[in-house]
Amino acid sequence: MIFVILGTGISCTTGNASRETAKETTSTLVRAVTGDTTGMVWIGGGSFTMGNDEFPDSRPLHQVQVDGFWMDAHEVTNAEFARFVEATGYLTVAERPLNPADFPGVPADKLVPGSAVFTTTAQKVNLSNPLQWWTYVPGANWRHPEGPQSSIEGKENLPVVHISHEDAAAYAKWAGKRLPTEAEWEYAAQGGRGNHTYYWGEELKPKGQWVANIYQGSFPDRNTVEDGHAGAAPVGSYPANPYGLYDMDGNVWEWCSDLYRPDYYMNSVKQNPTGPADSYDPEEPGVVKYVQRGGSFLCSDEYCIRYKAGSRGKGEVSSGSNNLGFRCVRDKD
Repeated sequence: MIFVILGTGISCTTGNASRETAKETTSTLVRAVTGDTTGMVWIGGGSFTMGNDEFPDSRPLHQVQVDGFWMDAHEVTNAEFARFVEATGYLTVAERPLNPADFPGVPADKLVPGSAVFTTTAQKVNLSNPLQWWTYVPGANWRHPEGPQSSIEGKENLPVVHISHEDAAAYAKWAGKRLPTEAEWEYAAQGGRGNHTYYWGEELKPKGQWVANIYQGSFPDRNTVEDGHAGAAPVGSYPANPYGLYDMDGNVWEWCSDLYRPDYYMNSVKQNPTGPADSYDPEEPGVVKYVQRGGSFLCSDEYCIRYKAGSRGKGEVSSGSNNLGFRCVRDKD
């Protein structure tokens, strides 16, 4: 099995393997339906300062104007994704058979569908090698977030995870929605407050309270769970921002519609930017990646600090993990 190290950590993927046969089978089942705005929040358009000078790929700070749009109040849940699968028969990338032609020399019995799962280490480790805490788990997918013995029963209100960009886009199409642009996502996350260290302000713990689901303690060996959640939390577990949006920080990473380039902000248009025409990551040239936003329950100041406002994540197009989900937007009629 092949692991691809990503900017947000590590995800398991087939690299450039496409699982085309399965994709062709499932994509024909996806039909767009008339969407509505139930469970969505109207975000009026406006101008804002986008980016974060702390991170090279989030520079420079620049002014952006976005039109108004509807946005899901929270991340897409297991229950919502289950309705999509029931209606369409859709098979996620993590559930699809692997093509032996993409893995020459690997025994066929080892080519088992699965996804990346975070595992706490037994002791403190050097943080330079994410393979110490990320494991490719055969049978891990949205129905079985921690592996084949796990289940989403009783977790219907948790964000769906192990979702690739393709999976997220398929759901959005079916729902009559789309994935947010990176600019729309950041504008919504700021909640009208402007550019700050965190989307909620300057203090990590306002009034001594955790206001987002991130990692506390020693990463990756000891999570003190001060915020009450060792993994993903049910949507709406933390206060909404001024726009009425939940979990724009932490919980699970969220896919955007923009391809990823670290230099894009130097050339971004000011009006409704939609990202570059192609993807390029100097860390992994040739691997197509899309932008991810918001951080996850594994972000902390010890390791992944990209839950901070204006920072960017990235993910290979077919990758998934148990800290990766999405939410959708919809244009005004």
